[in-house]
Amino acid sequence: QAQLVESGGGSVQAGDSLRLSCSASDGRTFMWYTTGWFRQAPGKEREFLAAISRSGHSTYNDDSVKGRFTVSKDKFQSRVYLQMSNLKSEDTAVYYCACAQPGTPSRLTSSYESWGPGTQVTVSS
Repeated sequence: QAQLVESGGGSVQAGDSLRLSCSASDGRTFMWYTTGWFRQAPGKEREFLAAISRSGHSTYNDDSVKGRFTVSKDKFQSRVYLQMSNLKSEDTAVYYCACAQPGTPSRLTSSYESWGPGTQVTVSS
């Protein structure tokens, strides 16, 4: 399976925006799989944030970030993005992208077959 790598994390102030990017080593994985974004804060379980379908035509957001986080793909389906706006201190976490078999995206981490190493996002208030 292709390796996934997240990028774009960093330290920002509350209210700022940040765009995370997920790339795959084969450059085409996102054409065949549903891609999800998750995050894990210290001492907490990994939680589902958003996902985009294989075609890119359907997106799904967790209610906790709806209206602030948007998942998308580039037109070549070579990268999947997570645009985050109005960031809050509670958004501080390691953010992961992951791929799952195509179909209705699952919120369960066990449904995703491959994962990136994560990128740290730190939001200061």
